[in-house]
Amino acid sequence: MNELFIKELLYKTKDFLDNNQRIKLEEILTNLFSKYIVTKINDESETLQVLKDNEQILNQFLSAKEIEGCSDRTLKYYKDNINKMLDSINKSINEITTEDLRKYLSDYKENANISTVTIDNIRRVMSSFFTWLETEDYIVKSPVRRIHKVKVAKKVKETLTDENLEKLRDTCSNIRDLAMLELLISTGMRVGELTRLNISDLKLQDRSCIVLGKGNSEREVYFNAKSKMYIEKYLEKRKDNNEALFVSLIKPYNRLKILGIEIRIRQLGRNANISKVYPHKFRRTMATMEIDKGMPVEQVQKLLGHIKIDTTMHYAMVNQNNVKISHRKYIG
Repeated sequence: MNELFIKELLYKTKDFLDNNQRIKLEEILTNLFSKYIVTKINDESETLQVLKDNEQILNQFLSAKEIEGCSDRTLKYYKDNINKMLDSINKSINEITTEDLRKYLSDYKENANISTVTIDNIRRVMSSFFTWLETEDYIVKSPVRRIHKVKVAKKVKETLTDENLEKLRDTCSNIRDLAMLELLISTGMRVGELTRLNISDLKLQDRSCIVLGKGNSEREVYFNAKSKMYIEKYLEKRKDNNEALFVSLIKPYNRLKILGIEIRIRQLGRNANISKVYPHKFRRTMATMEIDKGMPVEQVQKLLGHIKIDTTMHYAMVNQNNVKISHRKYIG
């Protein structure tokens, strides 16, 4: 309880003490209260105020992330996970400790029976939230600092083979799906980028298009001749005036959304008897194919729109057969 009292007191001083002064005050109070025991009087109105304050601070955090360019999907992921954490711990944000968060993550993993990857994703959300709180002087120090990255077993992620891709093409029953499939294969664009594409974004002669990626950053991607052919045939058959590149097959011909494309791609995979087919798999497949054929990883990074090259290497899987051939070539 002493620690909670200190945290609350420090929170109250955020408007007139700078961060260094609050850190020093925390040291003094910690030493002083080693000789005392503080108890808290329960107050229902105070509990309601805590919930209100937490909600207000969370909304400010989400607004900051929206300004930074986070998508609606990412904002919802942040909101859902932080709300679950706050509801479970049931404390004012400035009172939450490292131990609270460790117990929350441990209980969540055990009760929800989820993977370490998911747990680390939740840890990253909490780290982003509490780092923002620290930067905005709501708290002196983020309690997530002492919670290290969760170790995750590295698995070789599957890509689609040339045979798989041909089967998927053969499964398409309309020109729209063929154009959509080929564009995903040849550009490696994100599914969200695909849904935002307008017809005017295309440069058919150059076989390129401008996509709006993460953080509202634009980049140019390139597609192959087969994509161009299918897109032209698809646009010729269109009977609507929608500016979107890909729309539904029936009236009112609305722009396809992420969920609609994901459902359609999974259906194509099932029809072709290929397991685990989803839009992001085309992105990984493209990256792997380009690196495997000798494209410099820096250029693949540019095509995929990654800020860090480590992210590109995470997406790409080196073909094991080529590793074997190279070993025999250089080692014998």
